[in-house]
Amino acid sequence: MPTVFHVNEFVDGQKITSFNIKLLVWSFLVMFADGFDLNAIGYAAPDLARAWDIPRSEMGPVLSANLLGIFIGAPLLGWLGDRYGRRPLIIGSSLLFGVMTLLMAYSSTMTEMMVLRFIAGIGIGGIMPNTISLNSELTPKRFRSTLVILMFMGITTGSTGVGIISATYQAEYGWQLIFKLGGILPIVLSLCLLFVLPESLKLLSVLPRRRAELLHTAQLLRPDLSVPADAEFHNPPQLAAETTAPLLPNTSSWLKQSLAWLAPLFTGGLHWITPLLWICFTIALMANFFLNNTLPLIYDQYGLDQQQAAITATWYHAGGSLGGLLLSVLLDRMGFSIVALLYALAVPAVMLLGAADMGFGFLAFMAGLAGLCVPGAQFGNNAAAGLLYPTHARGKGVGMALSIGRLGAIIGPTVGAALLAFNLSMQTLFIIAALPLLIGFIAAALLSWLCYRRFNSLLLDDTPALQR
Repeated sequence: MPTVFHVNEFVDGQKITSFNIKLLVWSFLVMFADGFDLNAIGYAAPDLARAWDIPRSEMGPVLSANLLGIFIGAPLLGWLGDRYGRRPLIIGSSLLFGVMTLLMAYSSTMTEMMVLRFIAGIGIGGIMPNTISLNSELTPKRFRSTLVILMFMGITTGSTGVGIISATYQAEYGWQLIFKLGGILPIVLSLCLLFVLPESLKLLSVLPRRRAELLHTAQLLRPDLSVPADAEFHNPPQLAAETTAPLLPNTSSWLKQSLAWLAPLFTGGLHWITPLLWICFTIALMANFFLNNTLPLIYDQYGLDQQQAAITATWYHAGGSLGGLLLSVLLDRMGFSIVALLYALAVPAVMLLGAADMGFGFLAFMAGLAGLCVPGAQFGNNAAAGLLYPTHARGKGVGMALSIGRLGAIIGPTVGAALLAFNLSMQTLFIIAALPLLIGFIAAALLSWLCYRRFNSLLLDDTPALQR
């Protein structure tokens, strides 16, 4: 009689070991490279505009090109990760955006820069849903949100790193340095990941051809157990509601296929949770990328020198890292309600970023507070997306949330660059940036209430209370 392991119980029963720490460290480094590349263009933009004699108001397409790539890459490569594994998609995506970013250092026209940024964005889009899913599926439930958030702090750390390098070395070595470093790092990481990155146990358990890899990963995951060669690994059955597509009887074939593809994200009690989560992603990413990509441009235009502008933006990213630490402690205790609170605090914090008459020190402090709230809220969104969806649709669910959110991310820097052409006061610019965060607060508050009803608890889970 073969030994039977239930995958959820097998994963949840593990203690935190070197396996989990190594996965966290390598995932953190991937996110660091991701954050570095995402924000490289924002720091390079002032020098790039001067070097190519381009008005700041025309930098919007370059600032948003990679976000369009992410919009396509996140759901597509997240879905491929559900089908073929998280590991190859993470490695391939890292290599793709690394090569494209390195080539940007040698571009000479706006068109070249936009094309390379777009392709790099596809790779960046594939990194996020698959890394979130892999860590969610290899981490015990009691530590899941904490470790996912700590992993995602790599993004704000990378964003802080590019700001420090810009403030210290960009004046001497030029804007090309940012893209050279931002390209080499993910290329080296992708080569290292070939030897160290594991695959999801839940996915391996349904792929007979990868039986040996399943047993090896299971033993690494649970060194406290003896995993026999004939062991069977069972995944929990899917809810019937999660496998039934909400199809209309007279819809065309392609529409039926699209609805069937999206069905797991709207059934099984998720029909309101998913759209509200998309709104939360959209608002947080809109505000985040507005501030990421236009803070240096705005402060440069209104009289701060290059070093002060870079330092202020760096404080914003440092605040994001602090927000990640806060969420890693509180999300498991307060659920999505802590995200709603951060949206509420973000409104006055972003408004006060325009109080130029208060001095550079005040602006730097407010940038740190805004960073704690806006990227902090997005940390909560990311972790929630990795926890709310079942395994067979997790990559798709996270990818779609990131993709829909990228609509806001595309709008943010584009509108920010366009607003500079109207010569508005700095206070007015940041009041405009803060207003959408009110919508984010309302959506997050509703989502928090719905999650409480679904799970009979503030804690987030991929299994409804009734099924448990």
